[in-house]
Amino acid sequence: MADALGEFSRREGFVEARLMRRLDVAPEALWRTLTEPPSLALWLAPGGFEPRVGGRARFDFADSGTVIDSAVAAWDTGRVVGFSWSQPGEPDRPVRWEIAAEGAGSRLTLLIATPDGEDPARACAGWEAHLAMLTAALAGAAIAFPFEVFKAAREAYRGKTADL
Repeated sequence: MADALGEFSRREGFVEARLMRRLDVAPEALWRTLTEPPSLALWLAPGGFEPRVGGRARFDFADSGTVIDSAVAAWDTGRVVGFSWSQPGEPDRPVRWEIAAEGAGSRLTLLIATPDGEDPARACAGWEAHLAMLTAALAGAAIAFPFEVFKAAREAYRGKTADL
């Protein structure tokens, strides 16, 4: 699944994307990397979650000045975390991570909802780059934001989202 593009659908007011990856790590290790602050800083940004529905989800992208500050919308320890990828005062941009055991590894499903009027290709491309960073972090070799992955994914997703 690592090279597959996400699948898209429409829901009132949103374009929804589903990106899936098969990872050769145990679900517990994947969960820690997705949710614990030291690991989050390696593949996403400094910050973290208050581990409960209604808790705070905050990430500080110091290089760009972007701060994501929202609430946890879903929390099932070891399996699901959801929040909005939004700055205060911006539209809701739901993001949901789901983890399932698959053989000796894990299946990671990322659900992204982009509000109408925004570019779902750009949103998915950004997450593709962060998925590459996540994969590297899981392998113990953290990488900087891979702009080449972002650019290639954005072009591929533009073709896939043109008719939505």
